Amino acid sequence: MADNVTSLFRSTAAHSPSMAALARESDGAGPVDFCIPCNPYFPTPAMFEDMATRLREIITYYPSSADTITAELCSLLQLPPQCVAMGNGSTELITWIDHLLVRESLAVPVPTFGRWTDQPMETGKRVDMFPLQESGGFALDLAQYAEFIRARGTKVAVICNPNNPDGGFLHKHAVVQFMDAMADLDLVVIDESFLEFADAEVEPSVVQEAMLRPNVIVLRSLGKNFGLHGIRFGYLVANPALAGRVRSMLPKWNLNSFAEHVVFMLKEHGTEYQQSLHQVRRDRMDMSGQLSSLPGLTVYPSQGNFLFVRLPVGAEGTVVRDRMLTEHRLLVRECGNKIGSSSRFLRLVVRPQVDVRRLVSGLEQVLYGTSRRGAAVPEQATGTGYSSGTAAIDRLFSETNGAGTQGLAAQAIGAGTGAPGLPAAPAAGIGMPLPAVPSPVPVGADAGMPMPAAASSGPQQMPQQAPQPLQPPPMQSPPVQSPPVPQQPVPQQMPQQMPQQMPQHPLAAPGQVPAPAPVPAPMPAPMPAAASYPSPQMPTGPTPPGVPARGGLTAAQVRGTDGLSQAPGASWTGAQSWPEAAGMGQLS
Repeated sequence: MADNVTSLFRSTAAHSPSMAALARESDGAGPVDFCIPCNPYFPTPAMFEDMATRLREIITYYPSSADTITAELCSLLQLPPQCVAMGNGSTELITWIDHLLVRESLAVPVPTFGRWTDQPMETGKRVDMFPLQESGGFALDLAQYAEFIRARGTKVAVICNPNNPDGGFLHKHAVVQFMDAMADLDLVVIDESFLEFADAEVEPSVVQEAMLRPNVIVLRSLGKNFGLHGIRFGYLVANPALAGRVRSMLPKWNLNSFAEHVVFMLKEHGTEYQQSLHQVRRDRMDMSGQLSSLPGLTVYPSQGNFLFVRLPVGAEGTVVRDRMLTEHRLLVRECGNKIGSSSRFLRLVVRPQVDVRRLVSGLEQVLYGTSRRGAAVPEQATGTGYSSGTAAIDRLFSETNGAGTQGLAAQAIGAGTGAPGLPAAPAAGIGMPLPAVPSPVPVGADAGMPMPAAASSGPQQMPQQAPQPLQPPPMQSPPVQSPPVPQQPVPQQMPQQMPQQMPQHPLAAPGQVPAPAPVPAPMPAPMPAAASYPSPQMPTGPTPPGVPARGGLTAAQVRGTDGLSQAPGASWTGAQSWPEAAGMGQLS
């Protein structure tokens, strides 16, 4: 493969180049793909043969309307069509969620899927980024996340479960508690795009609970699960009002004929689909074990169809990525352009064992010098000070987050004279600064969720802040691990008891599409009372010149700033049953 292929990665985009682009720049054949998180076992060869036989018919004629295709999917998943909106990929749905339902601010843990940070920034919203700490294995503490949202006064909260790129998993009862605690927000989004690959819980999805709540949307993927990213289809589930609002904005023919063909053939291939998920889970365990045997390589627990790994001390991810591609024809995902991550991390998609052996062999040669080009990792005796980089990005968040990241903007444009009244930035690693003058959030009759409104176009007045100089990470010598990052004390922890039992949803008889249940009034939060959270103290003042509307940053500006227990496998449901939308059915 030509060396110029690696030039396709030299951009500030959040994603890797497409397989088509890589093939065009090489000899016409793409590499073995450990980058795109897709199911390698589905569709089956017989299904591909069927699609190939009917290719002319599929691409010649118009598809049916989106309503027809959605109704078929809902019949398969036993969901009421009024609660579902299908999109041309989950990114189309994320775009409409941002335009319709995100008024001014959105909170999201990072690192995560890039569109959850980039999309609202591109439309001028304030994005409050909650850093997942490397010292804690990138695990999301929902109680601390809730405190962060209250302190910032954020209007919309997002959770990805499992999270991309680390595969972190949250149990259903904890997610439901969080949803109810955030009942007064404009919107809570639970992105379950990779949940079909999880086996840590029998019924991990909150789809059924989302339909009964006034401000919750669950996002699901089809391309990832079915191994068909190129078809571009996904869906969201919410109460009829929310789902209908998004569905009303979608084009009548936003789904193509390939999507229609696949959806209508799925009912005949439920058994093969279940078997494919089972095999991916087994491969994940095997792949994790093989990678963990490599010296200095850290593999994080994952419930997705990918593994997040930290390279040995001294290894540069871009060098490893380029050499794996040019010398071994293996495409890996280097995560240096993911906000909250760095180039020391790779995301590796779960693949069959024969491909994994090739991956491990390639990593051994690139990392440890068994090829003629030598090792990408310096000798341990050199005492290299290479750091993961997450401490640097954490400090950037600490100094600027919650104020439209205006500090980053000032740094990017060479401006910033400082503004009186801004709280002083904490030292590196201290975490998120809380408001200087806390005041209780009023609790009353109007504490419920207001109906989301379209984002206003008027600029938000934000102060100008002098950029704080970044300090380089401390020098480290193997095998000393990166020091843990102290956390902000949490006033109250999330209660351990389950929230009030929700009424049984009327989706009882399989094969029938019941009418949607009436939408109940907002439930009181089972987490600490709202009055215990301090209200945000947003500074005021002129927006620095060159900063996008509402004090937001473009993705390129953010990325252009330097510094930026494995669950056992589970068996299957009945041979003739299809995995329900609430999970994979009753696993035995």
